[in-house]
Order: sequence, then structure tokens, then C-alpha cells
Amino acid sequence: MEERQKINELDQLFQNERYDLIEPFILEQITNAKEKNDHASYISFSNELIGFYRSMEEYEKSLIISEDILLLMEELGLENSVHFGTTLLNAATAYRAAGKSLEALSYYERALTIYESELPHDDERFAGLYNNLSILLQQMGELEKSLLFLDNALRIIHKNMPESVETATSLTNKALLLFQLKRKEEATNCLEESLSLFQKLNQCEDPHYSAALSGLGEAYFHLGNYEKSVHAYEQAAELIRKIFGKNQSYKIICYNCSVVCHEAGMIEKEMYYKNEAEGMD
Repeated sequence: MEERQKINELDQLFQNERYDLIEPFILEQITNAKEKNDHASYISFSNELIGFYRSMEEYEKSLIISEDILLLMEELGLENSVHFGTTLLNAATAYRAAGKSLEALSYYERALTIYESELPHDDERFAGLYNNLSILLQQMGELEKSLLFLDNALRIIHKNMPESVETATSLTNKALLLFQLKRKEEATNCLEESLSLFQKLNQCEDPHYSAALSGLGEAYFHLGNYEKSVHAYEQAAELIRKIFGKNQSYKIICYNCSVVCHEAGMIEKEMYYKNEAEGMD
């Protein structure tokens, strides 16, 4: 009960973007759990700390706490448990973020072995693992394998949450991967399906929606439909500006939009978006 309350407090800190308070809060919970010999809470909050350090790009700290908690769980005889598999997944993602691909792959594969042994084949936790494996394999240039794992994730997500932001986001990810495989029409169809779902769910201000719009802009560009490409890029740029301000993503989208406008002969728009991009240098 107390742990659940503390997790809720932590969630509130994240929602309120109180990043200055998050690390000391988690460390306090870890210390309290250690003093009480409460292994469950210690493991739970240590996993939270792995994710926090990863998100703050403090990779060495994230890797140190990952190895510490995995060692403890092995000492407790939990190395074949689902909880151990989930911690392996968390650690693997930290290694992936730190650019240590081979270590990440090893941990993902160990997590997969445990999940396959302990969980139903359509358990939602597989989707998270498959998605992360897909991202890693994509980074390693194993595009066909990456697509296979992403399709497995989509199958589970679609079964458990057929009309959800998770489904729409996964469709966007699949489209971007299909682009790399030069399968442009399939990619375009995925993006259109993703955007339609975002709209149906009334989630048009979700950051993932802007990623889908940007991808659709690229898709239409490659298909030679410059007018639709510009429209998609403009929507993406406006949404990014509204949510995050004129950040790096906004700059890239504006530059891409200027390139399409040039091809389409839209001179005024080309200069506008080119100036928007160059004004951030």
C-alpha cells in the first residue's frame, strides 16, 4: 500500500516536470527500502531510477544501477522470474541508449527467453520487448529482423488495444521502417492509417501525431505529391511549435518543408520555411 502511494507521488513529479525532485525522491525510497530489508520496493524503485537516469542521458549511472539490481535479484534467486525479465528489459534499454548495442541485444534476448517461458504468448509485456528489440535491430542495420519484431508487437497491441495511441504510434514506427526498406507505398498506407486513428481518438495534439504527419510529408514527397507533402509538413511544424516551441524538430521539419516547396515551385513558402530553419542556427 505504501509503495503504491509512493509510486503515485513519483508519477505526479513526472507529470509536473519536477525533474529536480525526482532523483532525491527515488533515492530516498531506495534507502528506506534498504533499511527495512524490503527487497520488492528496493527493486521497484531501482528500476524507476534506471529509467530516470536513461531519460536524463546519465548513462553511466543508469548502467551501474542496472547491474546492481540484477546482481541482487540473482542473489535472491529471482533470475528466472518475470520481474527479472522486466529488469533485464529495462537494463537493455539503458545499454541501447548508451550506444552499447551488443550488451543491449544480449539482455533483450535473455528477457525474451524468460517471457517465453513464463508468460502467455499474447501478454502485453511482449509488445514492449518486441518494440525495443525492433528499435535496436534497426539501429544495427538489421531492418528485416526489426520489421519482424515490430509486426509481432503490433499484433499484440492490436489484439489488446485495437484503437489506442499505442497502436497509432506503432503504425508510425512501422511506416518509418518501411521507408528505410524502400517500401514507400506500404509506408504511406501505414501513416494514413496511423493519422486516421489519432484523429478518431481525438489525440491530434499528441507528440506522436506530429511524427506521423512529418513521416507522411516525406512519403508524399517521395511519391511526387508535393502539395500533400507540404500540407503534412506544415501541420507537423505547427503542432511541434505549439507543444514544444521552436526546437530542433521544428527546425528539421521547416527545412524539409522548404525543400518540398522548392520542388513544387512554391517560392514564398520555400523562403518562409527556409528562413524559419536558418533563423535557429
